[in-house]
Parts: sequence; C-alpha cells; structure tokens
Amino acid sequence: MTVRSSGLPPVVLASGSPRRSALLAMVGVPFDVLPADVDEAFLPGEEAEAAAVRLARLKGEAVRRQRPDALVLAFDTIVALEDRLFGKPRDGKEAAEMLRALSGRTHRVVTGLYAALGGRVETAAEVARVTMVPLSEDVIRTYVATGEPMDKSGAYAVQGRAALFVERIDGDYTNVVGLPLFALRGLVRRLGIDLADYWTVRSEAEVGGALPQNG
Repeated sequence: MTVRSSGLPPVVLASGSPRRSALLAMVGVPFDVLPADVDEAFLPGEEAEAAAVRLARLKGEAVRRQRPDALVLAFDTIVALEDRLFGKPRDGKEAAEMLRALSGRTHRVVTGLYAALGGRVETAAEVARVTMVPLSEDVIRTYVATGEPMDKSGAYAVQGRAALFVERIDGDYTNVVGLPLFALRGLVRRLGIDLADYWTVRSEAEVGGALPQNG
C-alpha cells in the first residue's frame, strides 16, 4: 500500500530547464512544469543578487497568475565576475568570450529563488564561488562547438562536459546547476511547507520486507 501526504498544494516549477526539473525530481517532489516567458535583460548598474531575485520574481509572478492554487517555484541563475554579469550567451562568439573571461579565475554563481503560495511570497539569493582552470583556445572552441554552453548562464554546464574545467566549488553544487535544493527547502518552510512532506511513504511492513535484516 502506498500512502502520500494529503492536504499539500500542487507544486509548479516556473522553468523549462531540464536541469532544474531533474534536481527537483531527484529529491522526490512531484510537480508540473509551466515555463515563464520574461525579458531576462539586466538593468543598468544592477548587482547580481538583485538581478537574480528580480528575474526569479518576474518568472514566478507570471506563473502565479495562471496557477493561484499552487506552490509556485521560480529561479534565475547569473554568473558574476567582479562587476560583470553573464546570462545565457546569444551565440557561439559570445559563449567563447564568456569562457575566456572565466578561464583561470574565480567567479560567483548567484541564483535567485522565488516561492509563492496563496497571498504569500518569499524570495532569497544563494551564492557559490567557482574556480575554473585556465582554458586554451582549442578547448574553448571545441567546447562551444558541442552546443552545451548555449542555454547556460556563463556558457558552461558544471553537470556536463565543463565539469572538467571546474577546479573548486565553495558553496552548494546544486546552486551552480541552477536550483539550490537546501536553500529552496528553507525558503518553502517559511511558507509553512516542508518539501519532504511530498515524499511517498510506504507502510512499515513493506519497508521492513524490502530491507535486508541484520543477523
């Protein structure tokens, strides 16, 4: 017999990112996907944390109007190198320029988080520091040709081929992927919900039968 916690609102992920969907599914949260189409341009002089939270809010509010019944989750991830903000590259040339700038340096990955339920909204920003090894022109050219950088902030995917470029991460790895799971759980708890409550729970008898017994 399978029992699921009742009385919880449906979860809607305001993102078409397969990476965010994979992370949320990995921790056992059932959800629907409803991407938001918003202008992701940065404002003049905008700092990374402010931009990430603003864009996450824009996405979340667009979806919240369509699904007022749901726990709406939205995110925006930005790569920041000193005072430069990197979103998704427009083409291969811009992707290569981003990678040259990040090569051999430490940058910040900032994700804005948005969670809304009913009339309540919570936001936060999560930051990780990523150190990238020096990249040769041949490596940059070959990597851009794979197409992997094209829909990624900062033009790289730490969960993909670019794992070979990342020497060190100070912070949450899932933040660098684009959905900081630990920070998200804390944010949603401020709305009175624990994401762990969405887990499917099997009966004690089934669990006991499925697990090896000591002795």
